[in-house]
Amino acid sequence: MIDELDTVVLNRDIAEFGLTKGDIGAVVHSYQDGETFEVEFVTAEGNTVALLTLTAVDIRPMRQREILHVRELVPA
Repeated sequence: MIDELDTVVLNRDIAEFGLTKGDIGAVVHSYQDGETFEVEFVTAEGNTVALLTLTAVDIRPMRQREILHVRELVPA
């Protein structure tokens, strides 16, 4: 289950925003259907890269034993 303010992981690349599978985002809004979400992706400095409407197919909750990884954002 995904709720507002959850940290989520992208399941696919979204090239037009320079996002790749595995990127981390935060759910800033959850729609009533429970399957659609507004997810914000930010840089380490807190600058918004993208605010996207995604579905439960596009994202998943972070797992307890996962570790974060840093990569350079390649502009789209």
